[in-house]
Amino acid sequence: MHSPFAVFVSRIGAPDVLEPRAIVVPTPAVDEVVIEQTAVAVNFVDIYLRAGQPHSHNPDPPFIPGVSGVGHIVAMGPDVKDLAIGQKVTYTNAGVGTYSTHVAVRAIRIMVVPDGLDDIRVAAGLVRTLTAQYLLKQMRPLPSGTRVLVHAAAGGVGQVLVQWAKRMGLCVIGTAGSDEKTALVKSLGADHVINYRTEDFVKEVHAFTEGKGVSVVFDSVGKDTFEGSVDCLEPRGLVVNYGTASGQVENFALQRLHAKSLWVCRPTLKTYTGERANMLIMAKDAFELLQDPSIRLDIEAVLPLSQAATAHEMLESRLTKGAIVLVPDDLMEP
Repeated sequence: MHSPFAVFVSRIGAPDVLEPRAIVVPTPAVDEVVIEQTAVAVNFVDIYLRAGQPHSHNPDPPFIPGVSGVGHIVAMGPDVKDLAIGQKVTYTNAGVGTYSTHVAVRAIRIMVVPDGLDDIRVAAGLVRTLTAQYLLKQMRPLPSGTRVLVHAAAGGVGQVLVQWAKRMGLCVIGTAGSDEKTALVKSLGADHVINYRTEDFVKEVHAFTEGKGVSVVFDSVGKDTFEGSVDCLEPRGLVVNYGTASGQVENFALQRLHAKSLWVCRPTLKTYTGERANMLIMAKDAFELLQDPSIRLDIEAVLPLSQAATAHEMLESRLTKGAIVLVPDDLMEP
């Protein structure tokens, strides 16, 4: 067993600012559990905070990034009920950095992982499935046949959105950045897939929908796609900008929404999981999806925790086709 350590953002900047440092295993507060982690998720929000992109919270360095992890409870505070030492649990948006071998998390943020679910799959899929849950089930009603556009459909959340949306009976159009990725999205069940690097996705959407447009656009790309996303909407349509992989959306003229009574919003998972009751409803849906072996959840790489900088470089390249998971170095297979 290696000594406990965490990966810190030493200063705002490029991936090389990520620095492993020794830590002391935390002692739980009265309402906390201590988790010895087996897998840690890598998400775009980690990059936003490391690079200093404006977000709902921007901690000052040095800080530990990360919003989600999986592991086993090794200690509990005296006020913690309904949990037990040794239970496999997960959490997200708990107010603690997760690029660490051990974390102390408030019990109210804990979700118990169902038996049989693989740690790596949970780490790779939790934030993605929870995000897809609120996008598809809590933004607006999406009856069968509703037309939706999913940008970055070959990415982590995109893959889940396509598959879940098809299960709901939606008409799904996806975009991706290469022929290889468009083939992947098609294999997930999308009705139409567009290579946005070689095709004008706005024209393609209107051609496929016979000029009607789509009811909702799920846009995690941001700057490069947002204006076009608005142009893809039917009257009273909605653009959900839930990520900014290409940069922040800036200087958007609100009057552009006027002619067709359009809607735009910028939600975040933290808000939707803020109340425990809603978080547990979302978790139930998410775990059911993750337990289904027919749901494809691509994992691009499983890397040692100490190589978090490499994980960030891979994710920022936008060449990945799935999730990246970090595993404490002593748990990596030789």
